[in-house]
Amino acid sequence: MRIVVMGPSGSGKSLVGAAVAAALRAEFIDGDDLHPRANIAKMSAGVALTDADRAPWLDAVAHALHRPSAVVACSALRRTYRDRIRSLAPGTVFVELVVTPTQLRKRVSRRDHFMPASLIDSQLDTLEPLASDEAGFRVANDADLPSVVARITALVTGQSLR
Repeated sequence: MRIVVMGPSGSGKSLVGAAVAAALRAEFIDGDDLHPRANIAKMSAGVALTDADRAPWLDAVAHALHRPSAVVACSALRRTYRDRIRSLAPGTVFVELVVTPTQLRKRVSRRDHFMPASLIDSQLDTLEPLASDEAGFRVANDADLPSVVARITALVTGQSLR
């Protein structure tokens, strides 16, 4: 099982991803921990990453998915980023967390993280929502954590919610 919980900063990737991994008895990896130091320094300074900056990070995300069962939190904002991950980790399923821009800004401004709220607009401009021909699901992160996790686990395991 290879799952990437994706979305812009503040969408809940790490929190939801860790809970989904626990529910599925999979290993959780936070994609933030896979960024090269140069990327973290750039984002901390309020500078958006380029595709060239992201390339080694996306490769690290793909390699992290080679564990027996893994859930990785990774923004994966563009289709080309997801394609790169899929090319190195076939069978990966993407779960896009959908959150309003207002909620994203509010969440990011309340936390201590290297990604400043000033980069939310850049992330939203970059975001290409999961397309219908991509393996995965778009899930609103608009309820309590157990409810969102139940939706996701039902979707990725093919079960229906009662």
